[in-house]
Amino acid sequence: MAPPLAHEQILRRQSLRESAARTYARSLPVVPVRARGLTIEGADGRRYLDCLSGAGTLALGHNHPVVLEAIRAVLDSGAPLHVLDLATPVKDAFTTELFATLPRELAEHGKVQFCGPAGTDAVEAALTLVRTATGRGGLMAFSGAYHGMTAGALAASGGARDTSVTRLPYPYAYRCPFGTGGRGAGEGADGRSAEEAAEHGAELAARWAENALADPKSGVPRPAGMIVEPVQGEGGVIPAPDSWLRRMREITAAHDVPLIVDEVQTGVGRTGAFWAVDHSGIVPDVLVLSKAIGGSLPLAVIVYREELDTWRPGAHAGTFRGNQLAMAAGAATLAYVRENGLAAHAAELGARMLARLRGLAAHHDCIGDVRGRGLMLGVELVDPEGPVGADGAPPPASQLAAEVQQQCLDRGLIVELGGRGAAVVRLLPPLTLTDEQADAVLDRLADAIAAAVSATPGPTGSPLPTMRGTTP
Repeated sequence: MAPPLAHEQILRRQSLRESAARTYARSLPVVPVRARGLTIEGADGRRYLDCLSGAGTLALGHNHPVVLEAIRAVLDSGAPLHVLDLATPVKDAFTTELFATLPRELAEHGKVQFCGPAGTDAVEAALTLVRTATGRGGLMAFSGAYHGMTAGALAASGGARDTSVTRLPYPYAYRCPFGTGGRGAGEGADGRSAEEAAEHGAELAARWAENALADPKSGVPRPAGMIVEPVQGEGGVIPAPDSWLRRMREITAAHDVPLIVDEVQTGVGRTGAFWAVDHSGIVPDVLVLSKAIGGSLPLAVIVYREELDTWRPGAHAGTFRGNQLAMAAGAATLAYVRENGLAAHAAELGARMLARLRGLAAHHDCIGDVRGRGLMLGVELVDPEGPVGADGAPPPASQLAAEVQQQCLDRGLIVELGGRGAAVVRLLPPLTLTDEQADAVLDRLADAIAAAVSATPGPTGSPLPTMRGTTP
């Protein structure tokens, strides 16, 4: 193990050598040297519970035995590690396992395209595919979306600038763009219950999307496709209602617009179903997959309806689309999740964690909303004394969220931030999480929130309220 001084030297050299674009390294100054399951051991000897999981990549946690065994088997076999898009036994086994998990209609009438190694490469492939198949160039995407860092993926994401992509409202009950939500503690801004307000906001969002396609004067020409996340991850852990997703499927089908579902972060059991679309029962025209499908190694694919398969040979290529180690690790991961019922485990354990987080929210004014699906959970922190915005909610508490992340790290817990103002504390633990580990995670998070509230000044310079209706 590296001594503490080496730990500091490594961090210092990283800050001197790496670009200003580095992200996680800024808020999480950890130098991992060993890892297993939920646990990371740093070069300074500290141990951390990792609820970032490679931004959702590590479905089985770090260095799971079945993943390591699959990788070693390929290395020991003498098989080539780089094969472009040639057929290999490893690739065939991965594809077979992948298709065994897909919605039946897509598995029976689907094609797969291996893309470059990142999720953003698969998004670009999906956009190229639908534009080729339809002969159209436009795109429909949603507010708050995140689809990657390449040009086309960025244009479809929520922070895009100077783009012709048509932006549609995503159903976000707490910060409803129609002002129907805003009260995560049980009541909508317009007097409805929280559930009624969420349904009403989702219905308005669906009508907006339908009108944009149906009205010849909407200013929206029929696009090549619509791309949506079933749960917005980077956008703040916002699950789309199943009924709304079904409406999007109906609307796009009625107007002959291919529906692209981005499951880069939600796939492989993360949300409590093998694929997040399984909750709603929809079958998209294109499914975008990466992260967990590679078993911790870089791999990205799209699976799509065979009638869209109109591009010519070489129309979408990439040197590193034949990663044999990732395919072996991915096949092992897919099989393990499927055979051991980890999606159902994620649903059950995630529901218990969500209930406990809601109990925590009842004691803290600064917790505006708690939400999630499966083991994809988010806690939105707000300034309860700030002005309520047009969306019906208080402003994001960005400084408080950053302090919570730091307090978590001090307690040996790694969490990510996302959402508006980076004020949503995100939990993405491995699907192998145990009840005892879940309790440890939530204990540390609860302590971190209490400490952060005490340390973070409110708008008047005094600490933020710690308990609903009280001050510290």
